[in-house]
Amino acid sequence: MAQLTQEEKAFMNGLFNKYDLSVDDIFRHQHFVIIKRQGVEKIMARAEIQVDYTVEACARDYAAVKATASSPQGKSVTTFGSASPDNCRSPYFLEMAEKRAKSRSVLMLCGLYEHGVYSEVEEAHIDR
Repeated sequence: MAQLTQEEKAFMNGLFNKYDLSVDDIFRHQHFVIIKRQGVEKIMARAEIQVDYTVEACARDYAAVKATASSPQGKSVTTFGSASPDNCRSPYFLEMAEKRAKSRSVLMLCGLYEHGVYSEVEEAHIDR
C-alpha cells in the first residue's frame, strides 16, 4: 500500500475534522480511501444533506434506485445505484441499490469523488 502524500494527509485530516469522522469510519484500499456506511451517515448528518429516492426498477434479480441529494446551500446532485447477482452477494437488491445510490449522491455532493474517496458499498465497482 502506498504511503499518503502530505497533500492527501492534509485532505484526510480536513475530512475527519469537518465531518467528525473517526478511524473506524474509513479504511484505506490499495489505491483509494473507502468510507464505511456509518461514515457516510455522519457526513450526511453534519452537512445536513437530504436524499430523495425513486425506485427506477425492481425485479427478482435486479434493482435500480435514483437518489437526489441536496444541501441547505441549494446544491443538488442526482445519481443511481443498482444491484444484481453480478455485483451483489446480498439477495436484498433493492436495499443494496438504495445504499449505493445514497452513498454515491452524498459523496458526489460533498466533492469527495474528485479526491479518490469512495463508499464501502461501491468497492466492487471501482475501476482498479
